[in-house]
Amino acid sequence: MCHVLLQDPNFFHLLLRIDEELAREARAGGCACGGVLHRANYPRKPRGCPSAVRSDFAARLSFCCAACRKRTTSRSVRFLGRRVYLALAVVLGSARHAGQNPAAARLAGTLAVPVRTLQRWRAWWREQFPRTALWQARGAHFLPPVAIERCPASLLERFAGDAAPQLLRLLVFLTPLTVAAVTLHGGR
Repeated sequence: MCHVLLQDPNFFHLLLRIDEELAREARAGGCACGGVLHRANYPRKPRGCPSAVRSDFAARLSFCCAACRKRTTSRSVRFLGRRVYLALAVVLGSARHAGQNPAAARLAGTLAVPVRTLQRWRAWWREQFPRTALWQARGAHFLPPVAIERCPASLLERFAGDAAPQLLRLLVFLTPLTVAAVTLHGGR
């Protein structure tokens, strides 16, 4: 599953189209002050991104209010908050690393993810993810219950479909975590 998706430019283009739609929705919502939102993307140097699609992932879609200058950053399926690795890499790398198997080592090598980074991601899934507002609000809806100690693999298993639709549904589920205001209870 992992290697196929990581080498499929169509999957990456689909992620970009979804992010563009999420950005349109954010812009249509406007600023709380009533001002007009202008595009003000953040430059990114994403890791875990194939060179064929790197230019599509070189910016995080965002807006700035013409009146109050406050920033509005849309939700994203491409980026998981401020992490430098793509959300896809964080999910797949963490899921594979959870099993501590040779496939995890191959994936880490493919994405050039240091083992310490994989360990940090795993700690985030076990310790911080359960405290997010998203998980607090929606975690109990999964049956059978998600085994937090096996996240994100256990969470990924709860979404129906083949590998690509399953992963896409998980990335969409995680979009509330991609904007700072709702990342964790009690702050970042």
